[in-house]
Amino acid sequence: MRTRTSQDERPRRRGQGELEVQVLAALRQAPGPVTAAWVLGRLGGNLAYTTVMTILTRLHAKHAVTRERAGRSFQWRAASDEAGLAALRMRRVLDAEDDRGAVLARFVTALSPDDERVLRDLLGLPEDGTEDGTER
Repeated sequence: MRTRTSQDERPRRRGQGELEVQVLAALRQAPGPVTAAWVLGRLGGNLAYTTVMTILTRLHAKHAVTRERAGRSFQWRAASDEAGLAALRMRRVLDAEDDRGAVLARFVTALSPDDERVLRDLLGLPEDGTEDGTER
């Protein structure tokens, strides 16, 4: 029979970005700008206040949250909804590449037919891919 060691009792380690997702979810549920202490209270667990502040600061650097002065501290707010944050991540990936055209071309050719249809609708293109709907 195996005995429990202190290693067995350690809390599960979060995956990369998991805490950022949880902080953003809490901010999206907030009634308005909130303090780091409010976020900490919503997350619960064994988090330190400094951990929440670090995550909020990192999210601010990524433009995922905004902050405004409230006395000697800040109040925080999610900068966008989930779709906006995903779009921001996609733009960051694109901005990091030298050949934007090649990256966009590969992305578009890998779209599902449904996603391609959505993109055409967003761009105002007809189903046949031409700008005015006439064959060339």
